[in-house]
Amino acid sequence: MMELEIEELRALAAGARRVLLTGPEGPDGDSIGACLALARCLRALGVEEVDVAGVPSYRYRWMVGAGDMLPDEQVGGDYDLAVVLDGDARRLTPPVEAAWRRARARAIVDHHGTTSPEGYEVALIDRASASTCEMVLRIMDGWGLALDAIQAELLYVGILFDTGGFRHSNTTAETLSVASRLLGLGIKHSAITTRVLLERRPEAMRLQGRILETATFFGGGSVLVGTLPLSLAAELELVSGDLEGIVDSLIYVRGVEIAALVVERGERQVKLSLRSRGAVDVARLARELHPSGGGHAKAAGVVLGEALAAVSERLPGVLTEAVGRHRAA
Repeated sequence: MMELEIEELRALAAGARRVLLTGPEGPDGDSIGACLALARCLRALGVEEVDVAGVPSYRYRWMVGAGDMLPDEQVGGDYDLAVVLDGDARRLTPPVEAAWRRARARAIVDHHGTTSPEGYEVALIDRASASTCEMVLRIMDGWGLALDAIQAELLYVGILFDTGGFRHSNTTAETLSVASRLLGLGIKHSAITTRVLLERRPEAMRLQGRILETATFFGGGSVLVGTLPLSLAAELELVSGDLEGIVDSLIYVRGVEIAALVVERGERQVKLSLRSRGAVDVARLARELHPSGGGHAKAAGVVLGEALAAVSERLPGVLTEAVGRHRAA
């Protein structure tokens, strides 16, 4: 990440009275941790009003500042600066996107391979970074801000989430060095790991069992697809956060190269969460399915404006073909 962009972001913040920070729709641990940590940085610089958009799931409500996050539908008015963290403007909800477009200046801090710098006055994009929270720490260092235990905890959540508890291949020596630095502030690694990655509501436990039981193999076992219809979500009374980690249970089955969790959101809206063992770039695949899709090579997502039945019929062939293209290459 370039020092020039870090200083340009500071200059924008220094001239701002009101700032909006936001992640994509349905923010995860990296997005929430990065937003809350950067909010504290901006306040330390003297910004009068900093709004963090989004509603944290039960996994993240314990984080300092999470209780002050602003539901997307309450975001309004004019901002001097709007910053998207851990995603891009294509994935914002309509009210947040409207506020983002009205802002006097726009910036992005992100590490996804499919993110474009177009449309932002300042774009801090580091595709080699394991998490956006690591990038926020570098911003802090560049701005000369002190790191305390609260900030360390916020940043650690994002690093932990995006590396899968340091299991994923995006974990680097730099990632572990940063984690060590944060742990040195006295944060509780085990408690954070349990809350963010392991603990589930009883309803979510039953959901995982149902999805694993009904998941279907295709392509000779190389593709595994799980499905969550609206009827099952209603039956189990699911809430935000219950789906986290389930698609990862699908990809770590012997022989599987691509896994997908197909979630029905409405009569003609389906969310796909895609995972790869590494042979197939699912971020590219998500983008092929719809221009709004994207993410990482091994973890991506896309929302499709189609009925669940149509997606369920078409998707296995698309995923099987992607595996076949790789094998033929």
